[in-house]
Amino acid sequence: MSNIAANTAYAEEAMRPEIGKLVQSAGELLKSKKYKDAMAKLRDADGISGKTANESFTIERMRLSIASQSGENDAVIRSAEAIVASNKLSGKEQLLMIQTLANAYYKAGNYPKASAAYGRYFSEGGTDGSLRQYMIYAMSQGGDSARAMKEVQADLAADEKAGRAPSLANLEFYSNAALKQKDMVGYSSALEKMIAYHGKKEYWVNLLNNLERKPGYSERLTLDLYRLKLAVGQVTKTSDFMEISKLAVLAGYPAEALKIIETGYKSGALGTGAEAERHNRLREMAKRTLDENTKAQAANEAEANKSKDGTALANLGYAYVTAGQFDKGIAMLEQGISKDGMKFEDDAKLHLGMAYLQAGKKAAGIKALKAVKGTDGTADLARYWIVYANQSMK
Repeated sequence: MSNIAANTAYAEEAMRPEIGKLVQSAGELLKSKKYKDAMAKLRDADGISGKTANESFTIERMRLSIASQSGENDAVIRSAEAIVASNKLSGKEQLLMIQTLANAYYKAGNYPKASAAYGRYFSEGGTDGSLRQYMIYAMSQGGDSARAMKEVQADLAADEKAGRAPSLANLEFYSNAALKQKDMVGYSSALEKMIAYHGKKEYWVNLLNNLERKPGYSERLTLDLYRLKLAVGQVTKTSDFMEISKLAVLAGYPAEALKIIETGYKSGALGTGAEAERHNRLREMAKRTLDENTKAQAANEAEANKSKDGTALANLGYAYVTAGQFDKGIAMLEQGISKDGMKFEDDAKLHLGMAYLQAGKKAAGIKALKAVKGTDGTADLARYWIVYANQSMK
C-alpha cells in the first residue's frame, strides 16, 4: 500500500512541477514516518486550482498510503472511495482497492457499505475467500440477516460438495441463526460439525442435550445417551453416576454398571457424603446381579440361540462386551442382528459399532455405525460416536 502512489506511471503524466514536488515531498516524509507533515504537503497540493484528473488521482493514492500507515481510517475511506470511483486502476489493482475500501468500512462499523463493497469485490472477480466471513458478518450487522444466511448456506453447501471442512465462523453464524429461528435440526447439525471439524468439545453438552428434545427421540435410548455422555466426560455429578449405573443394572449390564460405579468412587462423586451408604448398596446390588447372571450364563445363551428373534442374543453379546469379552460379544451381536424379526435392530447395530470401538477396531466400528438408520435417535447417536471415535482414536 505504501508504494501505491508511485507504481502507476500514467498517473504522473502531465503533472505540473508544483504539484509533483509536493507529492514527492509527502512521499519522503512518509518514509520518515512524519505522517502529519506528509498530510500537510498534500493539503497544500489540494489548494492548487485546476488540477487534472491524473493529478488528483496521484494525490489521493499518496494520501491513501499515508492514511493506511498512520491508521487514519476515515482518510483511508475518503481516498479509497475517490480512487475506486476514478476507475483508473487495472482490473487486479481495482479489486485490491475495493477490498481496501471494504475493509475500511468494516473497521469503521459501516456495515451496509462494507457488505456492498465486499459484494462488489466478489462480483467483479475477487477470489480471496477469507473475506467472505467479513462480508457475511457485515450483512448480518447491517440488517440483512436473510441474505447473510443465504451466503452461509451457499458456503456450507459448497464445502460439503467439495468434501472440505466448513469454516468455524460460518458454522457459528449458522448455529446462532438456527437457534434464534428454533431450527433445532439445523442447530444440532452445526454443533456436530463444530465438534467434528474444529474440535470444539465444549459443544458436546449442547449437542447431546438437544438430542433429548428432538422430535421423535425415544426415551428407550436414555442409557445409550448416558454412555456417550460418559465417554465425552459429561458424567460428573453424583446423581448422573447413580442414574446410569441403575439403568445399566436394570438393562442387564451389571459389569458395565460396576465399572461406572468404580469410576464414580475414584472421582469422589460416589462414596462420600450423606448418601455414601446408598452408593455402597448400589455397588453391592450390581455385584450380586453380575454373580447371578454369570451363574445363569449357559442357560441364557441356550435360550437366546433358540429364539427366532435375535434381540436376546444381541443383548447378551453386548453384556459380554461390557465385561471385556469383546470377540465373544461381537460374534453374538452379529449373530443376533442376522436373525429376522428384531424390533429394535438399529439398537443392536449401534451396540455393535460401540463394541468394535471398545475393542479398538475403529474402522469396523465406524462401518457398523454408518449402517444405523433409525429416526428415533439411534442414527444420531451413531454419528456422534463416529465423531468421538475420530477425535479420540487417532
